[in-house]
Amino acid sequence: MKTRLIKLTQVKVVAAFFIIVLCATFVSCGDSNKEKPVVIDQPKAKLVPEIAHTLVNTFPHDTTAFTEGLLFYNNNLFESTANNLSTCGGTASPAYMPHTKSAIGIVNLEKGKLDIKVEIDKALYFGEGMVILNNKIYQLTYMNQLGFIYDAKTYKKIGQFNYKNKEGWGLTTDGKHIIMSDGTYNLTYLNPDDLSVVKTIAVTESGYGLDHINELEFIKGFIYANVWMTNYIVKIDPVSGEVVGKIELDELNVTAKAKYPRSLEMNGIAYDSISDRILVTGKLWPNIYEIKFAH
Repeated sequence: MKTRLIKLTQVKVVAAFFIIVLCATFVSCGDSNKEKPVVIDQPKAKLVPEIAHTLVNTFPHDTTAFTEGLLFYNNNLFESTANNLSTCGGTASPAYMPHTKSAIGIVNLEKGKLDIKVEIDKALYFGEGMVILNNKIYQLTYMNQLGFIYDAKTYKKIGQFNYKNKEGWGLTTDGKHIIMSDGTYNLTYLNPDDLSVVKTIAVTESGYGLDHINELEFIKGFIYANVWMTNYIVKIDPVSGEVVGKIELDELNVTAKAKYPRSLEMNGIAYDSISDRILVTGKLWPNIYEIKFAH
């Protein structure tokens, strides 16, 4: 009887063992049929390198100058300004700062005053960026889809042109084309002879379109641009449209607003190729700053 009980117990143990093995097998099979999560290495966004800079000099700037363009030409610093007014449908409403003007002139760096050479009717037009090429000054307007052309010596108006871009913002030149920004991530290349579109490039940062490209300057093969409502200047490869460097100028913005609280966003880049110097400023800023960086 005892032997029989032992054998029965052994049978139970063996049966239990097989049940455990069988359950483990089913669980294992069940797991193998489940869809396992697939881990995909996402491409890491390419970080845009920061370009170090130093402050070299500080000059006065007219705090009524709502800066839209800044450039050197014939050893003179030219500035284009706008009327800081509300606009509707391309027509200005003189309601905010009556002392601002849509004008083009030469800046006196010692006094900061603008010697106005051209002024357009601010009740009709909101002046924007400008560029000088082949002894002609080209000026954009904000929402009129209209630009003006002046003789660079006499400042007399010699023509005008239309463009299909919804808005006009900044201008520069590579010596062959006029390059235009319109507040989007696109830059439009224009033929200076007839202002026809030659090509358009998309500005991208880390693979994404960079909107709000504003004032422009062409320096040694690259396009430098203010980004509206930021304190960054970006360095753009004109072939690929890729942002290949960034200059962060927060401290200049803080300094400007500490001196003059009504200072607005940074805007304005000018490169003096003769003395190899770069000047920057902003809308209604009390100063123009000379900065130095590798370019």
